[in-house]
Amino acid sequence: MSKIIEGLFYAESHEYVRVEGEYGYVGITDYAQHELGNVVYVDMPEVDDEVTAGEDFGAVESVKAASDLISPVSGVVVEVNEALNDNPELVNSDPYENWIIKVQLADAAETANLMDADAYKALINE
Repeated sequence: MSKIIEGLFYAESHEYVRVEGEYGYVGITDYAQHELGNVVYVDMPEVDDEVTAGEDFGAVESVKAASDLISPVSGVVVEVNEALNDNPELVNSDPYENWIIKVQLADAAETANLMDADAYKALINE
């Protein structure tokens, strides 16, 4: 059973965003990391890059597959999780603690286009 956290916003492509004020922490869901298997590389954008909701901003590679990362929100990257450069497997240990990018949100209202925990749970249980 995949861990789903209340209060986060989820995309159908299995990314989440945790909103804190004007910032969003973006990562992949527990379900996504289970499906990928052992993560061996995370391709992240640079600080100051712009991301757009619904467009890719990087990729996660595992021993089984590679998957594009699709941003659930638009904004400017203000921080990348540097720890993932040397330890990409941190995504497997706790994907919610080990977010991938921190974004200054262009429009927090975009989260209305995402799913809450219950809707995401229904999606992955289909």
